Amino acid sequence: MIYFALFICVLYGTLILSFVKGFDQLEPHAAEKEEYHTLFSILIPFRNEAPNLPHLLNSLDALDYPKNKMEIILINDHSTDDFEQIIDGIKQHHKDLNISLIHNAPVGTSPKKEAIELGVSVASNPWIITTDADCIFPKNWLKAFDGFIVAHAPKMIVAPVTYFPGKRFLDTFQLLDFISLQGSTIGSFGWKGKGSSRPFLCNGANLCYEKKAFLDLDGFKGNKNIASGDDIFLLEKMYDAFPGKVQFIKSKEAIVRTSAQETLKGLLQQRVRWAAKASSYHHYFGKLVGLIVFSTNALLIILLILSLLNSFSWSYFGLIFLLKFNIDFILLYKTATFFDQKEVLSSYFLSSLVYPFFTVYVGLLSFKKSYTWKGRSFQK
Repeated sequence: MIYFALFICVLYGTLILSFVKGFDQLEPHAAEKEEYHTLFSILIPFRNEAPNLPHLLNSLDALDYPKNKMEIILINDHSTDDFEQIIDGIKQHHKDLNISLIHNAPVGTSPKKEAIELGVSVASNPWIITTDADCIFPKNWLKAFDGFIVAHAPKMIVAPVTYFPGKRFLDTFQLLDFISLQGSTIGSFGWKGKGSSRPFLCNGANLCYEKKAFLDLDGFKGNKNIASGDDIFLLEKMYDAFPGKVQFIKSKEAIVRTSAQETLKGLLQQRVRWAAKASSYHHYFGKLVGLIVFSTNALLIILLILSLLNSFSWSYFGLIFLLKFNIDFILLYKTATFFDQKEVLSSYFLSSLVYPFFTVYVGLLSFKKSYTWKGRSFQK
């Protein structure tokens, strides 16, 4: 058993340290100072987000970017709140913002993908940005994208996302978990394996791509039967179609902040939704990462149980736990530093005790044929 455990640990350690190396290798990007080249269409699908809409649109209004070079397309996904009244009031207050409101078609297999495709179809600008209604943006957000497009001529830009900090353990746990995902995302873009990066994650709350590239690939064709994955499946298609043109913008000026889940139930539903699409990834690397991470956390639980039954050495269990604890901390520290959120590391020890159980539980739940999100049930 000890040799098998060490083998899993070596695989996991090699994976995480490769992300650490990739994180360091990826060059940071600074926004242009006074240049505005790119026209953007910002697509925001939303469902029952009335309380967040004023903050969202106030944040977009405060962007340091010409209003005539951006449009905001709000796509209502069958909301039942008073969103229209709120949006009308905001439009009256921010008359220089180009805001359009459209309504998604009847609910299909993947409402968010359908909403984005609808938004792309009416977008008038050559570059699309997708985000969420509970997001807040730094003032140089579009300027950072603009400079990156001019400098690198990409087809898709994956950008950083983090949570607002909170005081509850549930908040700090989510933030650490999300930071670990962002660290892996950045590391996979920077890591060079056989001469090429191996991106396998992105987040639709901060994703930018060329409209023509999206249309040339027929958008989400080929994965519309899967409810989630409007971000990762598109990443895979773009990566295959445009080698070297799918890039990560490592810039603090491009960081979007969003809200963590308010309840444990909401967190579990969200993570199950994310995990449920993993089996449908087309690229082997994403599946391999998921398998290694799940196996390592399951191993810790199994070894803990065996140690409690005096069937495994507590010393070896402690050694394996500490190895994982310290390797994870390296990536977390670098990523938390990038997001200016190092204070969350104070809850790392407690979170590291909970994390294996959380990960394995979510992984097992993801094998179910259906899940619930925002009051609707979806099939995998």
